Amino acid sequence: MSTTALDILDPSQLKCGKPSREDLNPGECLCSFCTAKCCRYFALAMDKPTTWRDFDHMRWFLLHERASVFIEGGDWYLIVHTPCKHLQPNSLCGIYETRPKICRAYTTDKCEYDENWVYDHYWETAEQVAEYAEAVLGPRRGESFRSQKPK
Repeated sequence: MSTTALDILDPSQLKCGKPSREDLNPGECLCSFCTAKCCRYFALAMDKPTTWRDFDHMRWFLLHERASVFIEGGDWYLIVHTPCKHLQPNSLCGIYETRPKICRAYTTDKCEYDENWVYDHYWETAEQVAEYAEAVLGPRRGESFRSQKPK
């Protein structure tokens, strides 16, 4: 039987490298332990789609790379998965002293440091949107976006 690195490591060394919020010492900032989730995307609120035209717009969003749409608590969002151009390799802000007001207003009180989301709904492709739209609105002009059944 061969020995692997896992066989000789102390199990206590296999801990996750990031402490919980509660384990931080007074004065320590969550940002020092985070991968900067908040700086790797932005989400914009959007109106709930109610027509085929609305869903076509949503499909158009998702035809662009690194975009998705989600619903959280009944609110709809377009999310663009792209990091801030000032995010440094150490996951800290490269323009911290001159960062925009939206960044200054953001606090770690309710940040996503320890969040592992499961959204109410989440779409990554235009095809997923078309299928959802058909389920909500019924077939478009009497036709499905799916291929016809074989005869």
